Amino acid sequence: MERCWSLDEVLHDPRSVITVGTFDGVHLGHHAILRFLAEQARARNARPVVVTFDPHPRSVVHGQEVSLLTTPGERAEACAALGIQRFIVLPFDRALAALSPTEFVRDVLVARIGLQAIVVGHDHGFGRGRSGGREELASLGNEYGFEVVVLPAQTMGDRVVSSSEVRRLLREQGDVRKAADLLTRRYSLSGTVVAGARRGRQLGFPTANLVPSDHRKLVPAVGVYAVRVSIEGEPDSHAGMMNVGRRPTFEETGLHLEIHLFDFDRDLYDARLRVEFVERMRDERRFSGVDALVAQLREDEARCRSVLRDVY
Repeated sequence: MERCWSLDEVLHDPRSVITVGTFDGVHLGHHAILRFLAEQARARNARPVVVTFDPHPRSVVHGQEVSLLTTPGERAEACAALGIQRFIVLPFDRALAALSPTEFVRDVLVARIGLQAIVVGHDHGFGRGRSGGREELASLGNEYGFEVVVLPAQTMGDRVVSSSEVRRLLREQGDVRKAADLLTRRYSLSGTVVAGARRGRQLGFPTANLVPSDHRKLVPAVGVYAVRVSIEGEPDSHAGMMNVGRRPTFEETGLHLEIHLFDFDRDLYDARLRVEFVERMRDERRFSGVDALVAQLREDEARCRSVLRDVY
C-alpha cells in the first residue's frame, strides 16, 4: 500500500475512489465503509484511497488531548488489511481547520488528491467546524464531477459502533473483550522497555517496564490484564500478565505499565514490544505487605495462564 504522510507526497489521480475521516481505531463501523470503498474502486478499475488526519482534529480545534486508539502507522496497517491501496495523512493544523467545506473539497480533494467518487458515513461532516454535510457534499460533487455514496450507521445490537464508545470501554472499564469485538481485533499498544526499580525480580515476578511509543496512545483502565506480547524482530509472541497502575502497595505515584512474561528469563531492556490485551483480570489494589502481594500475583498468574491457554 502506498503511504503519503503529507500532501506534498501525493500524486494527483482523478480516477481515485476516496473516503475521508479520522478513522481512529479502524473499528467495525469503519470496516463497512472501507470494504465498500474497496468494492467501489474495483468496480471502476480505480484505487481505493483513505484520507485521514494527524493529529486528531479535536486536539487542534478544541485544544484537548485525544487519546488515540491507533497511531497513524497502526491505522495504515489496518486499512491495508482491508484492501486499501493508498493511505494519505493530512497534517491537521489551524490552516486546514479554517478551510470552508467548499475550499476543502475544491483545493484539497479535487485539486491536490483527485477523485471520481467519495464514500462517506451517515454523519459525515467536513470543512470548518464540520459545517459541511451530505447535501452540500452532493452539490459539490455535481459541480466538480464526482459521485457521493453514503452508508448508514453501523450497529451492534442496539449500539452504534464509534471510536468514542471504544475509548469509553477501554478507559472507564478496561473492558478489552468488548473493545475487541468492536475493533474486530485485540486492542494493542507498543513501546520500549526501560529500567525500573527491579522490585518485581525481588518478588519472583520480573517485569518489563514499558514506555508507550506515542504518548497520545490510550492506555486502558488501571488493573491487571492477561496479555500476549510480541518482541520486535522475533516471530513468536509470549503469554504474560500486565499491571497498569500506580503501585499503591509501595506508595508510588505516576502510571506504570509492567509486564511479566511467563516462562521467560531474558533481559528486555531497550527492546520494542507490542502488547495485545486479552482480558482484564482485576482492579489494582493496595496490599497489607509483600507476602500478600506475592500471593495475589501467584493467583493472577494462574488465572492468566488459564485464560491464555488457547490464545495466540
